[in-house]
Amino acid sequence: MFRIIRSKRKTVSVEITRDAKIVVRAPIAMSDAEIRAFLDSKSVWIEKHIALAKNKKTADAHCFSSDELRKLAEKLKPTLLRSVGRYAEIIGVNYGRITIRAQRTRWGSCSQKGNLNFNCLLSLAPSEVLDYVVVHELCHLRHMDHSKEFWADVMKYCPEYKSAKAWLKTDGSALIDRIK
Repeated sequence: MFRIIRSKRKTVSVEITRDAKIVVRAPIAMSDAEIRAFLDSKSVWIEKHIALAKNKKTADAHCFSSDELRKLAEKLKPTLLRSVGRYAEIIGVNYGRITIRAQRTRWGSCSQKGNLNFNCLLSLAPSEVLDYVVVHELCHLRHMDHSKEFWADVMKYCPEYKSAKAWLKTDGSALIDRIK
């Protein structure tokens, strides 16, 4: 069984939650048959990640307390502000408010108003990963999507972004699993 979340998106994606549930995010107009066909095409990946979620020993890993998360946010703030200021000038964009929080699903986000949000766990990431997330969000101020033009801008300002994305997927997901 799986849960479907329909929204004004253009692509379909599948997520396996911590408790090994399947969540599908799909465009509003996508039919149930198309969603099932997509899930069938991803069946090997889904089975693998359900098994991983079931076998994860999160009880053995230390979960961050709210005080630890607050300290991580405080530690991140000066470095983050320098990085955002530097790259905003290089890219030629203006931004609004910057917020740092503990998020379980995102490393960063950008609102339509130009406000930027960042995950406090970035304080534990290598500096090139932090720079990638900053560049990624600032490029959204020019392109509010993940178009070819968006990724061309990311590549222009952060040529090694693929290794940073890989770090977030592997090492970063282990950190996020430690948020209660």
